[in-house]
Amino acid sequence: MSIESGSKRDNVNGLWETGKIIIQALILAMIVRVFFYQPFNIPSGSMKDTLLVGDYLFVSKLSYGYSRYSFPWGPPLFKGRVFASKPKRGDVAVFKLPRDNSTDYIKRVIGLPGDEIQMVKGVLHINGKQIPKRRAGNFIARRENGLTYRVPKFEETLPNGVKYFVLDAEPNAPFDNTRVFKVPAGHYFMMGDNRDNSTDSRAQWGVGFVPYQNFVGRAEIIFFSGAFGEPDAFRLLTPWRWPFDIRWGRFFDLVR
Repeated sequence: MSIESGSKRDNVNGLWETGKIIIQALILAMIVRVFFYQPFNIPSGSMKDTLLVGDYLFVSKLSYGYSRYSFPWGPPLFKGRVFASKPKRGDVAVFKLPRDNSTDYIKRVIGLPGDEIQMVKGVLHINGKQIPKRRAGNFIARRENGLTYRVPKFEETLPNGVKYFVLDAEPNAPFDNTRVFKVPAGHYFMMGDNRDNSTDSRAQWGVGFVPYQNFVGRAEIIFFSGAFGEPDAFRLLTPWRWPFDIRWGRFFDLVR
């Protein structure tokens, strides 16, 4: 009897220890997610070819400090930001959409408070100066029917030296020529790298200027990437092809 009782106690103790480990791991993961690094996935192609549909990345909340929107459901715990650090021109950042303060968007910081931003014939102008735009080959895109096509790719260089690639799918697209946007104090002008397929600050009815407090964090690193969201890419009934849908070469790429 004593041997059986001891065995039962050992099993109970073992289950309790396992449960404690699981609970502690969950608490630690929640702390990391809320205060340090939050995972996000890319559902659209507005940031091609910097970020692709199916990329999963970590966003650093430490980069800009904390506002109410740094936390789940955006509770009004305090106003402004604490441990604040300003976004830099060229950062790829996640923010809450100003019109509803709940939807997550990811774009590149182009305009700082007080800047004047304009697109002229597909060329970015900041404070009246044309931003260098150099042809850098093509991006290979895929249509819904599976056929591929080429999209012209360019390298832009911002005034602070940050370089990145943008796509320019068609000349004289709706956002290739805009009025001058004067960025208000405490706000930022955000743009997608896929210039002709991005709803961003150029669409004042859609995104507009982004308040500083709406920033969630800066995109840092891609930890997984799969072509599952691309047309005709994820083949549910042919699992032996799944490894080929994973973009192994994008794992652990830094977001620039």
